[in-house]
Amino acid sequence: MTEANLHHFNLLKEKVATTFLEDNHAPKRISEWKGEAITAFQEDLFSKTKGRISEKSFYTYFKNKPKNLPRIDILNLLSQYAGYANWHQFKDGNVGLVEEKEDKKKKGFPPVLWLAIFIPIATMFIVMMNQKNTFTFCMVDEDQGEVISENIIDIKVLQSGQSPVYTKTDSAGCFTYKTKDEKITFVVQSPYYKTDTVTRSIDANDTKMVKLRVDDYTLMLKYYSTSNFKDIEKRRKQLEQLIAAQAEIYQVYPNNEGIELYSKNDFIQKLTIPTSALKNIQILNKTYENGKIVKLKFIVK
Repeated sequence: MTEANLHHFNLLKEKVATTFLEDNHAPKRISEWKGEAITAFQEDLFSKTKGRISEKSFYTYFKNKPKNLPRIDILNLLSQYAGYANWHQFKDGNVGLVEEKEDKKKKGFPPVLWLAIFIPIATMFIVMMNQKNTFTFCMVDEDQGEVISENIIDIKVLQSGQSPVYTKTDSAGCFTYKTKDEKITFVVQSPYYKTDTVTRSIDANDTKMVKLRVDDYTLMLKYYSTSNFKDIEKRRKQLEQLIAAQAEIYQVYPNNEGIELYSKNDFIQKLTIPTSALKNIQILNKTYENGKIVKLKFIVK
């Protein structure tokens, strides 16, 4: 069956259904007719054309998708029922409708409609590709809880497959970076703070503070090398205010060899003399209460 014949036959079935439904009740789609509706159609067909089609033919050509057209006598009978002299007259009278359907099928959406759909999508894609996420972070002294504004912090932004981008904190102790990526990884470096690598996503950028730990060894080394005893004493007082009087301070020895308990004063003494032990000290965890350290564990590597 050609495409044109299929369209003509489907159109004929629609017109047959329309004719039947003028005086009868049945589903609008002829393929949904059953039992009484089929019988009523056979009787109506006979009353108007004096011809009949079998129930088998009805199921073959109306209820299913036939591979071939019905016999010409059935086509003529159905065409007469729909108000035409025969099948050929029906086809001649509906050439325009069939061609229109074929054109729509071939053409699909009109070019203007395609443009109307494509242009907004393309525009949105370009905007999204060029959209930049803005990350802003401020460096905070972990112990003091204050923004580090007196010392400039070096920032190295890591980029996948590209060279890193170098920047610095401003006078307010912050830096801003714009990128199309939704995640940023950067390395924080400073002579007097521990180097740290930070990864943040744009969704979590509401927490803009990055806490940094003081590098007591380099700090004390600087003070002692320049005989800056005033700042050494200042650091001692900071630690005295930071650590609670009854703080539990433990040094954990490697390989589970044991622990050693430190008093507050002994630990402050350890943090304010630039020894090799201070250089290799690593804080394992700290517990704060009311802004003071009440428990601390460290290890010397």
